[in-house]
Amino acid sequence: MNGPIQSDIELLDAYSQAVVEGVDKASPAVVHIQVSGHGRRGEGNGSGSGFVFAPDGFILTNSHVVRGASRVEATLTDGRRFQAELVGDDPDTDLAVVRVHEMGLPTARLGNSESIRVGQLVIAIGNPLGFQCTVTAGVVSAVGRSLRSQSGRLIDNVIQTDAALNPGNSGGPLVTTHGEVIGVNTAIILGAQGLCFSTPINTAQYVAPRLIRDGRIRRGWLGIGGQNMKVPPHAAHVLGLGAESGVLIISVEPDSPAERAGLQVRDLLVEFDGKTISSIDDLHRQLTDERIGRSAELVVIRHSARVGLRAVPREPAAELRN
Repeated sequence: MNGPIQSDIELLDAYSQAVVEGVDKASPAVVHIQVSGHGRRGEGNGSGSGFVFAPDGFILTNSHVVRGASRVEATLTDGRRFQAELVGDDPDTDLAVVRVHEMGLPTARLGNSESIRVGQLVIAIGNPLGFQCTVTAGVVSAVGRSLRSQSGRLIDNVIQTDAALNPGNSGGPLVTTHGEVIGVNTAIILGAQGLCFSTPINTAQYVAPRLIRDGRIRRGWLGIGGQNMKVPPHAAHVLGLGAESGVLIISVEPDSPAERAGLQVRDLLVEFDGKTISSIDDLHRQLTDERIGRSAELVVIRHSARVGLRAVPREPAAELRN
């Protein structure tokens, strides 16, 4: 058999072989995660996926899989089952680290999510609907997406793929044909087909060590409530703004960095330390842990005039979320 049919068969064989090799390299590190005591009343059970990223038992998964669970259990593809403990989680990126006390576990090889390209073949490995170590394949549909986490913050540079994900895939790896993890599968759009999202592994490599060290991600806090507000183009030009929108201050917490800086309700925040602020998400991106305790210059529009202020972001109290 020669000609186009033979060529098509060879292409399909090459595609299959690429997927098989990627799965063979990555799947030993994938785990099935079962949780109990999940939910507000501590009565619910759930499951998800994860993968070992350090040989001494550290496992990456999604925050929404393990957050609030009283008991976590991890099962490897070879059938070994371990009790796991929650090391830390970050709802803002939907990432968590759990640990099993076992040495020498197979580990996933982490790639570089900045190097992936639209159209690239990718493989999702997980445990959807309780079916252990299920594999789906697809392509990278888009990169640089933003996805709203359950905490309300945006997860940046999210990878969109059409590799099918189902409940239980959450926390599993998105891998290349070389078996390198380039994302942590995190979300699907209910009612849509082929719209699946993964948190980039570069984000996970920033978050995971901090979760191991602190159990959480430290972020700066100003103590304001705000909403996005458009500025008429003419006004933006006259005021010398870098964007045609900003964050309208609608509340200021007592004894907060914002109050101490002199921020007032109805101020329009447009700059933070020289960076244009056109939305609440822009502000969140600036309030990293490096900003805590460091003075920052704010520019607000107050009564049609530019006003410069200085604020020192601090770490929020445990009960505060901003």
